[in-house]
Amino acid sequence: MKDVRQEYHAPGLTEADLLADPVEQARRWVDDAINAELPLANAMTLATVSADGRPSSRVVLLKGIEDGGFVFFTHYDSRKGDDIAANPNVSFVMFWGPFDRQLIVNGRAEKIPAQQSRNYFASRPRGSQLSAAVSHQSRPASREQLEADMAKLDEQYPEGETIPMPETWGGYRIVPEEIQFWHGRPSRLHDRFRYIRDGGEWARERLAP
Repeated sequence: MKDVRQEYHAPGLTEADLLADPVEQARRWVDDAINAELPLANAMTLATVSADGRPSSRVVLLKGIEDGGFVFFTHYDSRKGDDIAANPNVSFVMFWGPFDRQLIVNGRAEKIPAQQSRNYFASRPRGSQLSAAVSHQSRPASREQLEADMAKLDEQYPEGETIPMPETWGGYRIVPEEIQFWHGRPSRLHDRFRYIRDGGEWARERLAP
């Protein structure tokens, strides 16, 4: 691994290239990745911390940037849900290798309204609805039991019938307190800008790479 290296060749990132609102700037970068059809352009590595201070991370999918925050969906009784209930401070990172870009967000996670979660759940593919309904995420399970439970639910709700959203499933909005934009540059002299919320405004500064 020590010999694995990749040089970055991205053009420079200056303050003039960035919007005053970092949430809108983040939306622009995510849109760039989606429009370029990068694989899993909305994937983000979410880090949480448990009540006893143990960190954990996993990849989830960003499903919206709205009301000043970043929205994703999961099981509320999963490990990440338990962590957030105990400590709402979270962080996530998104990396787009072809663009030499990295987005880092620190903030607080809060549940979105249940109806908003239901609306999104109803828009998901039927198979995804079924699997969400039978999964007790982060709990021990056998493949055979999961498949049996899914087949049973599939029979209970035939094609065309509404599959009810589990009460333990829904969305979170991460309300940012700090956002960083990183741009890879040659010789590791990267460009890096940090926005920090100061009351209702955002203060911006360049950081050493």
